[in-house]
Amino acid sequence: MKHALLLSAVPVDPAMKRYCRPGSFVVACDAGYRNAERLGIHPDLIVGDFDSAPQPKTDGDTIVLPHVKDDTDTHYAAKWLLQNGYTHITMLGALGGARIEHTISNLSTGLFLAEHGVEVVLADAASEIHYLTPGSELTLPRGDWQYLSVFPWDGKLTGVDIEGAYYPLQNAELVPDFPIGVSNEFVEPTATLRCKAGHGLVVLTRAD
Repeated sequence: MKHALLLSAVPVDPAMKRYCRPGSFVVACDAGYRNAERLGIHPDLIVGDFDSAPQPKTDGDTIVLPHVKDDTDTHYAAKWLLQNGYTHITMLGALGGARIEHTISNLSTGLFLAEHGVEVVLADAASEIHYLTPGSELTLPRGDWQYLSVFPWDGKLTGVDIEGAYYPLQNAELVPDFPIGVSNEFVEPTATLRCKAGHGLVVLTRAD
């Protein structure tokens, strides 16, 4: 298993260092290198056009991107990791912040990775986001999470099964304009989810 930590620019809590595994490859996207400093880790690669932060001096590798481009810095880094064989990617600093469009963009990048077979997680201090894709069973440990919500991401989500939750589902259909999948709860040590078509966001949160 090749795991990478992908750091975007939204400031992270130092406790998020728990997502860095032994041997994780660390990529900082533009101002995401400041999150590497917050976590006390050294980026193996820095990628960016450095429009939101000055290019840092570093002993590691840096890919300088043009300002005018189709990929965001984070999406470019995600494609680089995919091309280099990383199968498990955790994205930090990708949720919240002052610009909601960046969060939506990062969720799209996560879907791109999931569609290519990567096990991807987006996390902040209060939540995790996983992807539900057709033909792949998603098993999530309860841990200290309480709520489990499922949202269709790109149209109808069909053939949905949820086991180990207060509101189980079997061969259900979820649609984008009716959030029936919000605020389900764990009732077992793990919850297992499946779908037949579409893509879903699975959001884990703690009690208030």
